[in-house]
Amino acid sequence: MHMQLASHTLAREIPTKQSRLTLVLIAIKDYFILKEMYGAGFIEQLEFELKQHLTSSKAALNKVDMLTVGPGEVAFLAPHQGAPADLAYEYKVQAQNGLKKTMFRQTGLGIDLGMGYAVLDLATTSDSDALFSESLDEARRMIRIPLNMKGLSVANRFNAILAQGLVSTRYQPILDFRNGTIFGWEALSRGPDNSSFHSPVVLFETAEQLGRLFALEKLCRESATANIGQLGENQKLFLNIHPKTMADPEFTPGNTLRLLDQAGLTPDNIVFEITERHSVQEFGLFYRTLDHYRNQGFKVAIDDAGAGYAGLTTIAELQPEFIKLDKSLIDGIHKDPVKRALVETTVNFADKIGSKIISEGIESKAQAVCLKDIGVHYGQGYFIARPATPKPSVSKQCLDLQSVSDVTNKTITCSLPIGDIAKPPHSLSPNCKVSEAHDFFKKNNRFTNIVAVENNIPKGLIMEYHLNRQLSSQYGIALYFKRSIETVMDTRPLIVDIDMPVEQAARAAMKREPLKAYDDIIVTRKGFLYGVVSVQNLLNALAKIQIDMAKGTNPLTGLPGNVSLEREVESRIQQKRSFSIIYADLDHFKVYNDTYGFKNGDQIIRLAADIMAWAMKKHAGQDSRLCHIGGDDFVLITTPSAVEKVCRSVTRCFGRLVKNCYCAEDQRRGWINAKGRDGKERDYPLVSISLGVIEICGQCSLMEIGERAAHIKKFAKSKPGNSVAVDRRPPLGSE
Repeated sequence: MHMQLASHTLAREIPTKQSRLTLVLIAIKDYFILKEMYGAGFIEQLEFELKQHLTSSKAALNKVDMLTVGPGEVAFLAPHQGAPADLAYEYKVQAQNGLKKTMFRQTGLGIDLGMGYAVLDLATTSDSDALFSESLDEARRMIRIPLNMKGLSVANRFNAILAQGLVSTRYQPILDFRNGTIFGWEALSRGPDNSSFHSPVVLFETAEQLGRLFALEKLCRESATANIGQLGENQKLFLNIHPKTMADPEFTPGNTLRLLDQAGLTPDNIVFEITERHSVQEFGLFYRTLDHYRNQGFKVAIDDAGAGYAGLTTIAELQPEFIKLDKSLIDGIHKDPVKRALVETTVNFADKIGSKIISEGIESKAQAVCLKDIGVHYGQGYFIARPATPKPSVSKQCLDLQSVSDVTNKTITCSLPIGDIAKPPHSLSPNCKVSEAHDFFKKNNRFTNIVAVENNIPKGLIMEYHLNRQLSSQYGIALYFKRSIETVMDTRPLIVDIDMPVEQAARAAMKREPLKAYDDIIVTRKGFLYGVVSVQNLLNALAKIQIDMAKGTNPLTGLPGNVSLEREVESRIQQKRSFSIIYADLDHFKVYNDTYGFKNGDQIIRLAADIMAWAMKKHAGQDSRLCHIGGDDFVLITTPSAVEKVCRSVTRCFGRLVKNCYCAEDQRRGWINAKGRDGKERDYPLVSISLGVIEICGQCSLMEIGERAAHIKKFAKSKPGNSVAVDRRPPLGSE
């Protein structure tokens, strides 16, 4: 019955016009032995991954269905074209490579899958079910016979590739996270386009099966060094080397040095990347050879650390200059605190033994930011750049890659309130079941969190990756699935008010314990749930503010900032023009900000900017410039003759309009009661503006201008109310 169902399903997937088909069977050898030794759970996982790897290969593109036809056996039908043995062999190699890590992690051994095939001629019979059954039996008999590689046409095609040198090289850049430059390139070999050998997995697996590994890697090295082009100072070329190859007597230092000399390279440019296809522990000669090469200046990298054979023992024995983290560790690291903790530990370990960490498989900005924030030295992956020839540059999006720590450690004097970037939340009662939360995440991919609320007041946070980690632990589902989310939620999440500036929220987020450093932030308004903000969105907002400020524009007022001010002042000094600088500063602004909130504080800053811009336009003319140098500080550059009218207009207008920023009671009283910097309550006047004026008529430095401005600003602020202080000393540059 099982075979009949399989036959009918397979038949439905094949176009009726196909008269000849190839049945391919891939099987887990020693299925029952593995099940007995390692348990039903492991063998079920192996079966699941086998089908998954086969489905993701070329058959999936042809919409061919994969069916389990027996214990550890997966079969499918494909249109008959070319050599069926080659087709089956290609699927065997791809699936074998996919299962290798799972198999090694559990057993410490590799895996050799069985392959069988049969050609079906549908024109010779009307009983397709019987034909399928006979073909499956034939494929199973083939699996029991040892594979004869020389009997496959794939062997002839592989030998032709070596004879004709049909190997090309792609180069993938490795980014230095510390300075944003390219540290080196990994050389990645490919066979001819539009052939199964274009895949490096099939190419190298076949070479090993045929005993031609050394010849293939020699050809790959020649291609890699010949086409790399010029390398910059201290840049490296990473060459993948199999341990067997390095221990081969033909792999001699003299030949390697001649190859490098022809390409204009030196041993200092080369890093031998030891692949994890086979354990190096069985090759005694390998270690002696490696020491010899190191003495000549070559460096060593361990590939795929965290998977396969590249474990701590190998790292300890080889003491590599570089440790390349396997992409399985990098995938989802920005959402997985356990992976982050593991990579952080690896970075600390590498620093102590003098190695550098290279993260492979970086496919998103979020992953790159997280790795940079952790302290990983170098990065590689599709986000950085795809492999190409000639060697490519890094993508534009990672040229100015900044971690959260990079941004928050820099002074940002003005930013958006966090409420402006908050996203709508999804909330549940703390009494809801964990199973309900789990189902919600499965059905809603765009949500990464659930906020637990009572009467719309946040009581906890459930991050999807924390929940998945708890449920995937032993007995996790049994322990938590039917219990309330209160048992799994974080009862002390980061909760901030809607008016908090994004940089302040970012600093608070980075002070959390490592396992919660990238959890989302809950935003409230008057204590009630308003929204949520991810650390990634927080970072994007901070980066935008920095970009705006780097362009010379303050994000709050739209006025030019420090850079524009310095250029304007230096330009006027060089042109020997006399001019005045009016420094404006708000008095009692912090007290107002603390009492009325950041949002209202921003309104007062914008009010001051609008008034000064209006006064400048009315009294100072087109040659004047107004700059917002941060916070509540402004600078207006104008002619000495316009100073008096501008200052009078600013102080009068500001003093009249600022009252509208207070409640009716505070307006009537003319003061507010609030806590000062010392934490004590007292009465404070309404916000006022102080203007300090200095004049410049000759050569002087920005430092001299800053020192004199500081003195006159201090004097202006010592006067109560909206005031003006004019420096009566001789103008700067007049001596």
